[in-house]
Amino acid sequence: MPKMRPFDENYQQYEKWFDRNKYAYQSELEVIKHVMPEDGNGIEIGIGSGLFAEPLDIEIGIDPSVEMLKLATKRSLKVCRGVGENLPFKDNSFDFSLMVTTVCFLDDAEKSLLEVERILKPKGSFIIGFVDKESPLGNIYLKFKYENIFYRIATFYSTIEVISLLKKTGFIIEKVYQTVFGNLDDIKNVQNYKDGFGEGGFVVIHCKTGNLQKKYGSAKSPAS
Repeated sequence: MPKMRPFDENYQQYEKWFDRNKYAYQSELEVIKHVMPEDGNGIEIGIGSGLFAEPLDIEIGIDPSVEMLKLATKRSLKVCRGVGENLPFKDNSFDFSLMVTTVCFLDDAEKSLLEVERILKPKGSFIIGFVDKESPLGNIYLKFKYENIFYRIATFYSTIEVISLLKKTGFIIEKVYQTVFGNLDDIKNVQNYKDGFGEGGFVVIHCKTGNLQKKYGSAKSPAS
């Protein structure tokens, strides 16, 4: 069952987090912009209220939360309601896909990544951003997880775990970047991103679909 209830009930608090932590948010946007394709047909999986899709010029998105989609619609985005494990799009529909702080709320991360791979065109780009549970910020999130209305239901992943899932589902890793260094309350400027992971709380992985032949649906097998 999709973890949407906290977002439907607390969508206003979700928006306020980005206002309070605007420099962390802008730092995340900067690293995603760095790896975004310059053109092509893109979609955001877990578009939420559209806070990433709008400034990144991604016009289409999907999310299970009704209230969040209402906010995204107000930003003139084209949205549909659905879950990452069952994307309502044909094979090879998009040139690129974005998923930001969504993987931790998926019921089945592997199935969702297989779906992302399915809807992307050959050699399509997938950009996934997430909180690395093994970073200093990730350790804080884990420590106070049950005090946060959103993250209490989350399953946090390390960068190594996400990379393993991506490879298992047929993606080829292109680049890994990190940003959001230090405590959120201490971030007073837009931070520079850098290669790798382990220090930054927010990690972005840019990868490509592989060239493997697959059968989708019930007979679909993950690539190793």
